[in-house]
Amino acid sequence: MTIIQPPAIPGSAQEPLNRRFCVAPMIDWTDRHCRFFHRLISKRAVLYTEMISTGALIHGDTDHLLDHDAREHPLALQLGGNDPKQLAHCAKLGEQRGYSEINLNCGCPSDRVQQGRFGASLMAKPDLVASCMAAMREAVDIPVTIKHRIGIDRQTSYQKLADFVGAVAETGCRTFIVHARMAWLDGLSPKQNRHLPPLQYELVYQLKRDFPACEIIINGGITDFKEITEHLHRTDGVMLGREAYKNPFLLASVDHALYGEGESTIDRLNVLEQMIPYVENQLQHGIRLNRITRHILGLFHGQHGGKKFRRFLGLEVTRADAGIEVLAEALMMMQNHTLQTQDNNDAEARLAHC
Repeated sequence: MTIIQPPAIPGSAQEPLNRRFCVAPMIDWTDRHCRFFHRLISKRAVLYTEMISTGALIHGDTDHLLDHDAREHPLALQLGGNDPKQLAHCAKLGEQRGYSEINLNCGCPSDRVQQGRFGASLMAKPDLVASCMAAMREAVDIPVTIKHRIGIDRQTSYQKLADFVGAVAETGCRTFIVHARMAWLDGLSPKQNRHLPPLQYELVYQLKRDFPACEIIINGGITDFKEITEHLHRTDGVMLGREAYKNPFLLASVDHALYGEGESTIDRLNVLEQMIPYVENQLQHGIRLNRITRHILGLFHGQHGGKKFRRFLGLEVTRADAGIEVLAEALMMMQNHTLQTQDNNDAEARLAHC
C-alpha cells in the first residue's frame, strides 16, 4: 500500500487542524471530485469524506475507497462501524493514506446503517462508543473525533446527551461535531431526519458550557455567514452540509472572514477554469463527465445566468460522447454572460448620470 505524506498545509502533521469551518460528510455527495472542487474555493475549510464503513474497507477495494488527491487537505476520513478492533484497523489505514483526522459517525439514521448497528443507533450505547474511540486513539497518532446527534428516538434529554459526551471524553477525545437535531430511527426517512426534528442549538451551546475543555463544532441548518458568526460566539466551529453543496461559492469568504487570510481574489470563472484540467485528467482515467459536473451545478447559484448554467450542464453531460469540450463551452458561455452583464451595468450607470 502506498503511504501518502500530506503537504505542509493546515491540517498536516506540521500544523494542527483548525476546525473553525468544516464541510460535512455527505453520502453520495462529498466524494473526491466534490472535495477537489471545494478546495479550489477555500484553502482552509476542513473537508470530510463520505462515511465509509469498516466492512467496505476491510472486504472491498481499500485503495480505491481511500484514494484522494493530496490537494484536498486538510481532509478527514469518516468511518462507520461498531467493532473497536475493526475501527482501529481502518483508522490506521486512513492514517497511512495521509488523512489528517479520523471521525466516527454516530449520527446517520439510515435503515441500512441501522441494520449494521452503527451510525446514530450507537448513541444508545455510550460504553461501546467509548471503547471504539479508545481503540482508534490507541491505533493512530492523528486526531480521532466524533460526529453525533443531540439524541435519538424523540427522547429529548440533555442529561443523556451530556452523559454520552462525557463517556466519550473520558477516552481522551476532545472534538465533538454535534448535529443539533434528534435522530428518529423509527418513523422517519433519512431525508425527513434532515428536516423534521426541530433544531435545538441551545443544547449544543450548553455542551460547550459544560465541557469547556472540549472542542464543540455545531452542525445543522446553517445557511449564511450571519448564522455562522452567531454560532461562533458560543461554539468552537461550524460545519455546513447541504448549503455548502447547494451554494458552494459561499466557501470563497471562509478563509478571509474566519481564518484571517487576505481577501480572496478568486471568482466563479476562475474556479470553473481550474476545474478543466482536473476533469480532463479524470476523463482519461475512465471517470464519466457527469460524475464530476454534478458537484459544480451550484457554482453560479443566485447569479444571473446560474439557471442557464445548470440547464446546460445538466443536459449536455448526458450525451454518450460528452467530453471536456462541454465544460469548455460552459466556461465560454459564462464568460460571455459576465461580459454582457457588465456592459449592461455600465450602460445603466451612464444613463443614470445623464
